[in-house]
Amino acid sequence: MTYSPEYKWIDGAEDLERYTKGGYHPVEIGNVLDNRYEIVDKLGYGGWSTVWLGRDSRRKQYVAVKVGIADSLSHEMKALRAPEPSTSSPADGSDAILRVLDEFRVEGPNGSHPCYTTEPALRSLRECSFSRLFPLDVSRALAYELTLAVAHVHSRGYAHGAFNDLSIQQFRKEHGEPLTYPVERVDGNALPPNVPSSAVVPLSMKKEAEIFALSDARLLLGDFGEAFISAAKSRLGADCHTPVDFRPPEARHEPNVPLSFSADIWSLATAIWDILGMQPLFSSAFTSREKVMCQIVDVLGPLPSDWFEKWEAKTEFFDDDGTPKPGRRVWPKLGELFEERVQQFRREDNMDEFGHEETAAILDMMGRMLQPMPEERVTIRQVLECDWMVKWARLDYLQSRKQENR
Repeated sequence: MTYSPEYKWIDGAEDLERYTKGGYHPVEIGNVLDNRYEIVDKLGYGGWSTVWLGRDSRRKQYVAVKVGIADSLSHEMKALRAPEPSTSSPADGSDAILRVLDEFRVEGPNGSHPCYTTEPALRSLRECSFSRLFPLDVSRALAYELTLAVAHVHSRGYAHGAFNDLSIQQFRKEHGEPLTYPVERVDGNALPPNVPSSAVVPLSMKKEAEIFALSDARLLLGDFGEAFISAAKSRLGADCHTPVDFRPPEARHEPNVPLSFSADIWSLATAIWDILGMQPLFSSAFTSREKVMCQIVDVLGPLPSDWFEKWEAKTEFFDDDGTPKPGRRVWPKLGELFEERVQQFRREDNMDEFGHEETAAILDMMGRMLQPMPEERVTIRQVLECDWMVKWARLDYLQSRKQENR
C-alpha cells in the first residue's frame, strides 16, 4: 500500500502527520498553557514531544515548555526529578540534568498531554558543532560533564536510552520573530481541529563551536523519553528507539533480551566522539540500519559468532568467513577513523590536535566502551576512572567550573 501524506511538507518543522490521536498537541504562537505560560517561539521537537519557548507570567522569565505526545508514559518525569539541593553538588553530575520547574497536563483534540517546564538552553550540542570543532579544553570538559551526568542518572537506577538531545546551558533573551508557515492539506480541504494552523520552525540560537570558551562548557542532558529502569528488565532490544547512530548492537541482534546500563555506555561513547570530532562515529545519514551495522563491524571488528551467523543482511557486505565483499567501501578501523575524522579536521582548521599519549588514552577508553557484547563493556564508574578522563578531561572540567564562578 502506497503511503500518501495528508499535509504538505514544511522544511525544518516536525512531522505534521503526527498531529493525530495519540500524537502531538497542536500548539500555536500566542497560546497560553496552564493559564501561565505564553508561547512565544519554538525551541525544537523530537519523537516524544515538541519544545517551546514560553514566558512565565508569574515569575516573569523565559522557560522551555515541553509538550509530550498524548498519553505518554510518566517515566520521563521520574527520571528527570532532581534530588534536593542539600543532597546534590556539581561534582555528582546532577546540575547537568534538566531541572524541572513545573509540570502540568494539557487536554486537547489528540488526547491528554504531559507537560513540564525547564530553564531554556542555547540549542543542541550537535547543531553548535555541525561542521565545526570545539577547542580541545572545551571538548574535554563537555565530555567529562556528560559522563558525570550519565553516572548520576545510573546512580538513580535509570538508563537514559539516547544521547542525541544534548544542549548547551546558555540562553539569549534576544531573538527575532517566530518563523511560521501555514499548514495546508495536500487535498486542499480545511484543516481538522487536531492540527495547528501554522507550523513553527525552531528558533536558532546556536553558537559556533570554535568560539566557545572554557567557561561556556556547560552541558544539559535532556529528553528522557527513552529512559528506563535497568533493574526492571522491561526495555527489550526490539523496543529500543534510540537513533541508529547511537544504538547499541544488542538492540539489533538480541531483540528479546532486556537492555541494561551497558546500552548507555555504547551510546555515550558515540556521543563523546561527536564532541571530540566533526563527523559522527557511525552515521545513518542516507543509509540503512544494516549498513550502520556493517560500519560497526568494519570499525570495531567481528561480531560475536552467533550474532554474525543469524544476521541475514551480512551476505550483502561480507563473505562467509567475514571478509568484506570485493568492491564495497570498507570503513577504517577505530584508530584510523580518529585520525581521519578528528585529527585531520583539526589540522585543516588550524586547531590544536590531541597529542599521541592522549590519543592512545582516548582510543583505549573507546575500545572498552564499544565492546559488542554488553556484559564486556566498562561501567559508567569505570569510564570516569579511565586514564583519559582522569588525566585530561577531568582537569579541564574542573577548570571550566572555576572560570564559570569568577
